Amino acid sequence: MKIAKLLLSLSLFFGSILLAGDKEHIINQIITENEYSNKNNKTMDIYSKEGALEFWSSGGLLNEVGTEDRTNEFESFSMNIKHIEVLILVPKKAAVAMYYSEGSMTPKGSKPVDHYMTRVTQVFVKENGEWRVRASHWSPVLGGAGTSQTATN
Repeated sequence: MKIAKLLLSLSLFFGSILLAGDKEHIINQIITENEYSNKNNKTMDIYSKEGALEFWSSGGLLNEVGTEDRTNEFESFSMNIKHIEVLILVPKKAAVAMYYSEGSMTPKGSKPVDHYMTRVTQVFVKENGEWRVRASHWSPVLGGAGTSQTATN
C-alpha cells in the first residue's frame, strides 16, 4: 500500500512538471513573438509546416494560412498580451492557448486599427522540438476593434 501511494505521488509530481514545462514554453513563445512584432513591425513564422486554419478578428469566413509567406508586416505595431492560459491536450504534442491581445497596429496596405482588442485561441502542435500554431481564432472584445485585413479567398 505504501509503495502504491509513493508511485501515485511520484507520477502526479512528475506529470505536473511535464505539463508545467509545456505551458511555460508556449507562454514564453507567445510573449517572445509579441515582443518581436512590437520591435520589428512584422510577425515571426510560428506556424506549422502543415499551415493553419484561422478565423480573423476582421470577421469573414475561415482562412487557410499556407506553408509559405506566413508572416505579416505592419507600418506600426504596438500590442500587449494579457492573461495567457494554456491547456495541455497531449503532453509534449498538443496544447491550446487562450489570451487577450490589445493595442494598435497599421497592417501594410491597410487602414490603421487604433483600439485593437481581441480574444485569441490558438492550437499548438509540437514539430521538430518546437511548438507551432495549427489553428487560431481571433474575436474582438466588445468595445474593441478587429484587424482591417480581408479574407485570402
